[in-house]
Amino acid sequence: MNIKKIAWKELCERPTAMITSLLAIALGVTALVAIRHITVFSEQEVKHQLSELGANILILPPAASLQDYYSADVNGGTLLEEHVSTVLLANLAGVEKLSPKLCTSVKVGGKDVILTGVLPQSEMNTQAWQSVGMFAKKNKHEGCTKASTGVVDTSPEALASLRTIEELDRFAVVVGADVAASTKLQAGASLVLFGTQFKVRAVLPPTGTVDDGRVFAHLHTVQELTKSGEVVSAIEVMGCCEDAAGGLVPQLKALLPDAKVVTVSQVVETQVGVNRLLAKSSIFVLGVLVLVGGATVASSTSANVRERRREIGTLMALGATPNLILRLFLLKATWLGLAGGIGGALAGIVLAVLLGPHWAGVTVSPLPSLAAIAVTAALGVTLIAAYWPARSAAQLDPCTCFREI
Repeated sequence: MNIKKIAWKELCERPTAMITSLLAIALGVTALVAIRHITVFSEQEVKHQLSELGANILILPPAASLQDYYSADVNGGTLLEEHVSTVLLANLAGVEKLSPKLCTSVKVGGKDVILTGVLPQSEMNTQAWQSVGMFAKKNKHEGCTKASTGVVDTSPEALASLRTIEELDRFAVVVGADVAASTKLQAGASLVLFGTQFKVRAVLPPTGTVDDGRVFAHLHTVQELTKSGEVVSAIEVMGCCEDAAGGLVPQLKALLPDAKVVTVSQVVETQVGVNRLLAKSSIFVLGVLVLVGGATVASSTSANVRERRREIGTLMALGATPNLILRLFLLKATWLGLAGGIGGALAGIVLAVLLGPHWAGVTVSPLPSLAAIAVTAALGVTLIAAYWPARSAAQLDPCTCFREI
C-alpha cells in the first residue's frame, strides 16, 4: 500500500477542494510576503535618509530662528554646555550621538565666515560633565539596532555627512569646500584666527549646505578665543530611525524645558508612517492567513473525511492502521501547505519588486529567509488545521462505516 499514491489520487479526484485550499493559503502568503518585503526595504530607506541627514534633532536656545534648520545655530542665543551632560545622564533610548557646537563670525581671506566649534566624539567620554554618566549602559532597542550600520567613519571628512568628528586637535581646523576654494586653503596649510595659528587638517567635500562656508575648530578652543565661557550655540542630536520622528523630541523637551527642541522628522515622517501601517497590515494578513487559510483547509479535510468514510473503513478493514490514516490526511495537508506557501511566496516577491517603487518609493530585492519563514508558517497552519479532522478519521470504526448507506 503506497500512501503517497493514495494521497495524490485523492487530491486529483477532488480538484475543486484542492484549488480552493491552495488559493486560500497562497493568497495569504502572497500578501504577507509582499508587505513584509516592502516594510523591510522601507525601513532601510528611512535609515539611509537619516544617515544622509546626520543630525536629525536640534537643541537650541529659545530665541533661535528656524528659518533654516542647519543654520539655526547662528541665529541667536546660547545654551549652557551642561545640557549635554543632562541628556547623556538621562540615557534616552534613540540618542545615538550628541554634537555640541558654538558658532561665531570670523574673517578668513578678507571674507566673513562662520567659525564653528565642535567637540570631538573621542572626548565625550573624558569630559568632566560625562563622568557622572560614563558607567551607565547605553539604552538601545530594536529601532536603534536597525538604524545602526556597524561602520564608524573616523576621517575628518566624515563631518560633511555625519556632522560629527571623531578626533580634532586643539589647534587644528577643518575647512568647508567654499572657504577652501575662495582662500586656496589645502590640508596642511596654516590659518590664523583671532591671532592664533591653526593647521588645516582637512577640506570637506561639497555638501550644498551652509557647512561649505564654515571653518570647524575644537569647541573648547573656540570658547577660549571668544571668551564666551562654557556655552554652546546648539546641540545636534543623531536620533535613530522612528525615535527621531516619534517620542524622542517630547522626551528632550521635558528634559530641557528652557531650550527649544526641533526635528527634521517631516523629511522621513511619511515613510515612517508607511512603515507602521505596513507592519500593522502584516500582522492583520498573518491573522487572515491563520483564520481563512486554516479554516478552509480544516473545512476541506472535514468534508473529505465525511465523503470518504466508506473508503476509510475499507482501508482499515484491509489492514490500515489508525496511524496510517492519520498520516494519509496529514500528507495531503503537507503538500497543500508547501504548494500554497511556495507559490504564494514567489508571487509575493514578484508583487513586492513590482509595487515597491510605486507603493512605498523603495526598490525591493528578494529576501529568501523571509520567504522561507512564510512557507514554514503556511505549512504549520495547514498541518494544525488538518490535524483534528485527520485524527477523527483515524478513530473511525470500520463496522460503523460499512453500515452507512
